[in-house]
Amino acid sequence: MTPLRSLGDGIGAAFGSPRVRLLGAMTAILVGSASVVYHFVEGWTWLDSVYFSVITISTIGYGDFSPKTDLGKLFTIFYVLAGLGLFVTTATAIADSIVSRADRQGDHQ
Repeated sequence: MTPLRSLGDGIGAAFGSPRVRLLGAMTAILVGSASVVYHFVEGWTWLDSVYFSVITISTIGYGDFSPKTDLGKLFTIFYVLAGLGLFVTTATAIADSIVSRADRQGDHQ
C-alpha cells in the first residue's frame, strides 16, 4: 500500500470514530460561530470570516486580517483561549487514530 493511500485510509478510519466525529463537529460549530461573529461585528465577508476563524484557531495567524472593533478583539481573546485546546485535541485525536491504524496494519503484514 502506498503511503498516500495509507494516509487516506487512516483519515477515513479516524472519522469513523465517534470521538473524532464529536470533536470535529464541536470544532466546526466553534469555527462557524466565530465566523458569524466576525461577519457581523467586523463587517467581513463570509469567506474572510471563515478564513480568519480557521487561521486564528490553528495559530497560523498570517496577520492579513485582524479585528478592528473592541468587541471583535474581546471575542478573539476568548475564541483563542477556548478554541485552541479544542483544535489541538481534535487534531491529536485524528493523528492518533491514523497512527494507531497504521500500527495495527503493520502488525498484520
